[in-house]
Amino acid sequence: MEKVTAIFDIGKTNKKFLLFNQNLKLIYQDEINIPPVSDEDGFECDDIAFIERWIKDRLKDEIRKGKFNITGVNFSTYGASLVFLDEKGKRLTPLYNYLKPIPAEVREKWYEVNGGMEEFCRRTASPPLDAMLNAGVQILWLKRYRSEIFGRVKHILHFPQYLSFLLTGKVVSEYTSLGCHTGMWDFDNMQYHEWLEKEGVFLPPPGSNSQKTRALIEGHELWVGPGIHDSSASLAPYLRADIDPFMLTSTGTWCINMNPFNHSPLTLKQLKNDCLCYLSIDEKPVKSSRFFMGHIHDLNLANLIRHFKIDDNYFKRLVPDDHLIHRYLDEKELPSNAFFRKEMPENYVDKQVNPALFASFDEAYHRLVYDLTRLNANSINLISEKNDGVKNIFISGGFARNKIFVKMMSGVFPDMNVYTSDIDNATALGAALVISDNCRETGSPEVDLNLQKTEI
Repeated sequence: MEKVTAIFDIGKTNKKFLLFNQNLKLIYQDEINIPPVSDEDGFECDDIAFIERWIKDRLKDEIRKGKFNITGVNFSTYGASLVFLDEKGKRLTPLYNYLKPIPAEVREKWYEVNGGMEEFCRRTASPPLDAMLNAGVQILWLKRYRSEIFGRVKHILHFPQYLSFLLTGKVVSEYTSLGCHTGMWDFDNMQYHEWLEKEGVFLPPPGSNSQKTRALIEGHELWVGPGIHDSSASLAPYLRADIDPFMLTSTGTWCINMNPFNHSPLTLKQLKNDCLCYLSIDEKPVKSSRFFMGHIHDLNLANLIRHFKIDDNYFKRLVPDDHLIHRYLDEKELPSNAFFRKEMPENYVDKQVNPALFASFDEAYHRLVYDLTRLNANSINLISEKNDGVKNIFISGGFARNKIFVKMMSGVFPDMNVYTSDIDNATALGAALVISDNCRETGSPEVDLNLQKTEI
């Protein structure tokens, strides 16, 4: 039987089960959409009970089939989600949605007793986010507003590590989940922040994301990884490759820009502009910024489609117009038909832009993409430094297939080498890569990043 590594890639919308062979090539994939449920307050959340059953049953079913020899399994999930367990390892709460609102006083007190918001956010590399997006605040909320439950809590696990726990019963912590705007990690001293101990919260010492535990499932012995945060997982194939310093622009609904080679502390300006630090698979800070580019693109694209009365997919067939691209790149000031000014409007649709100002959809769409590229460049520049050695930008995700955007990126960064990188399921691949040393007969194979250089 062919030896494979199984990965459960748990996103907000889709949950995937994937198999990678010994050369880390994807050979099988299926996915499931699990309808959400509600927590005790009626707020929507993932159906963790269903996810628990699905993972166990799906893995057992694949082992019983006997088609593949599963040598290892790992998990990649979204961040900002904690699971609370009692002394017997029983889950005590739902998997709270990180968008669940909580009283402002919880966060305000958190900052107040830990040196003030600016210093606390700088030290933990965690911008002050709303709701439960700073995962550490979930602990304080549970302690104050669910005190009976909190009194029974023995272990607190990040979401990826909880899924690993389901198969191993082993309580572990891991760096990439801790370093995800949690407010729990002290980046100055590279250890847990002291507020946890003051609150009587004791978490397991963090370990490498390559740590593995042997488990027996359906009479079959395999390695189980500790799980990994999805953003750090998507960066892993690039960090393991033998390439010059780079910045990764991972595009989709959000455009996440990650610079693994900028290690200076976050500044107040960066924090105020939604920058943060992740921890990489090598336990090093990765400075990151983000821009809601895909969402903003789709809203404005819909307006243009309605105005010009074209089919929804026409923009995908649009050939870059070099004349328009250079005209926009060469402009000295923003014209009246610019979609966006220096700052984004709150609703992401600039009502001052009249589609009738454009002679055609082609012209309007080029203008829209240029304005989005310009604003994303501002986001990239927030995490760039002259001495970081970065000369390459890798564009992955949906916009890597948008030739107009890619050319615009090359134009706004003339001193950089701009490449597209087409890796399917990069997050799952990263999760397989970090545990591959024990799950295959030889060392980690080379990963084809499928880099294609772009010229303006």
